[in-house]
Amino acid sequence: MKATINDIARLAGVSKKTVSRVINNESNVGTATRERVQKVIDKLKYSPDPQARGLASRRSFLLALVYDNPNASFITEAMYGVLDHCRPKGYELVVHPCEVTNERVVDDVLDFVNRLKIDGVILLPPLSESGSLVAGLKAMDCNYVRLLSVVEDEPAHIIRFNDRAAVAVVADHFVALGHSNIGFIQGPETSQSASERYEGFRTALTAHGIDLPVSRIAKGAYTFQSGVEGAEWLLNSPEPPTAIFASNDEMAMGVIVAAKKMGFQVPSDLTVAGFDDSPHASEIWPALTTVNLQVRRMGSLATEKLLYLCDRDADKAASVQHELTPKFIQRQSTAPPRGYKQHKGQRKTSPPYAV
Repeated sequence: MKATINDIARLAGVSKKTVSRVINNESNVGTATRERVQKVIDKLKYSPDPQARGLASRRSFLLALVYDNPNASFITEAMYGVLDHCRPKGYELVVHPCEVTNERVVDDVLDFVNRLKIDGVILLPPLSESGSLVAGLKAMDCNYVRLLSVVEDEPAHIIRFNDRAAVAVVADHFVALGHSNIGFIQGPETSQSASERYEGFRTALTAHGIDLPVSRIAKGAYTFQSGVEGAEWLLNSPEPPTAIFASNDEMAMGVIVAAKKMGFQVPSDLTVAGFDDSPHASEIWPALTTVNLQVRRMGSLATEKLLYLCDRDADKAASVQHELTPKFIQRQSTAPPRGYKQHKGQRKTSPPYAV
């Protein structure tokens, strides 16, 4: 038979209330008692009944991951990060897709949260950038954590990924290889993270004395096809770039495909780098130089914050790490331009697969 909370209390020699406090990770339980109860829970593989638990505490023990993001790997990694942390705490996850361009998106999300009595919400970009949605969640007294590329909230409510610092490393890498004729494919104009990546890349190139003119900037939409179209536009110019940085991996893979169709060899004729370190980035050939956002880690940290907020402990939520610096990963899609000779004393690039 399935173990009950009464069995846990009896075998641990404590009250049901103490068991409940351990399950809910409440602070008013001694360390020795907590460890004793947890050992019994682990031994019996006990998991509380969500409905009974919700009725007793007037909470649903449901968390929601709300998103509108064309990058499937980003969503999947974030979801795994949330599950890593919420399941051991007895919470279930509801995944809710929506369309950020829908004029009713804020009302639809708030209706969803109210209808299911969601305890807490994790917002992925670009939806996390919506001030009106955050204001609505606050008015409902619904807990939330946002994944953002800039600091636009209190530490208890954000996980920030520093896009500017990450793309600056890509720019430094291109310059160290010897590239000066560099192309760039932007993300969607409505995306804050896309803007951060553009500004960070442009600023880093300027620091090296390299311009990024309009003729070297293609508009993209974070999709494979927009990467293909952006690459075709850049490579059909009278003086095509020797290196292209695409604002995400989907577009970067589109660049590689377009380049090969047009007779450019990657990386000997064209260096290509992306951003995200999606699963296919290391599976294509040449393997893609990119930036790992640590999305799964972000999902886990966001959930840790959210669970503290659900327990009405904003101080502990704020104490959880709230900023992650993405990691640069060099693979085989980047190389010096054809015929380039490194000058004596010039800084060498890092070896393949350096992080």
